Amino acid sequence: MSPYLHYTYLLVLFFAVIICFLFSYHKKIKFHLHFNFLFPSIGLVAIPFIAWDIIFTKAGIWWFDHTYTIGTDIINLPIEEWMFFVCIPFSCMFTYFCLDKFFNWSWTKRYNRIFQVLYFLLSVSVMFYFKERDYPFYTFLFNAIFTIFTFLITKSDLVFKIFSIYICLLPGFLFVNGVLTGSFIPSPVVNYNPSEIINLRIKTIPIEDLAYGFLLFQANVLLFKEFSTQANSNI
Repeated sequence: MSPYLHYTYLLVLFFAVIICFLFSYHKKIKFHLHFNFLFPSIGLVAIPFIAWDIIFTKAGIWWFDHTYTIGTDIINLPIEEWMFFVCIPFSCMFTYFCLDKFFNWSWTKRYNRIFQVLYFLLSVSVMFYFKERDYPFYTFLFNAIFTIFTFLITKSDLVFKIFSIYICLLPGFLFVNGVLTGSFIPSPVVNYNPSEIINLRIKTIPIEDLAYGFLLFQANVLLFKEFSTQANSNI
């Protein structure tokens, strides 16, 4: 076994974030000026997702092949998995910022409320249909709850815009997740208990990961926007 395999997960994260980080300082983008809003939002969103990760790993719903990690674990999670919730949201938020800056997404507001209703109904339907399987049940439960929150509490008009930009992010998401689930390497970095997932995959990626990713992305965007708005209102 090559000793370099232990750096697989770390290298996936490095290459996923490095270009976005460097271009954050580009004079036409200037994303670095928003880091004071970005990193608190990433950190706060990471807390429940890491807790979820720890619980599911302990329950054997998914687990990690340490062949592809450097071997440092924190609360039974590889350190790379902790870094995932910083690196991937950073890259996604950079891409969101660029697409939002250079393209007009105002058309999405017209469809925002109907999208939220349809997404809620989809989430509830999948949740109940797969109620015996923990990954789809909890993933779509949390999506349903978050949709209610954005619909009734925050009344956000950004959800369909976030979803539309998430679709634009999917090629990168599918590549990174494909590596982690074994599409391009001999075996998966992240393994899933087949009795706890839907077992419908995009190549090696469980279909639930799409909803999981959208929830993670949506939470980061909305919290980032909230911090930005509060800061600007205090100027």
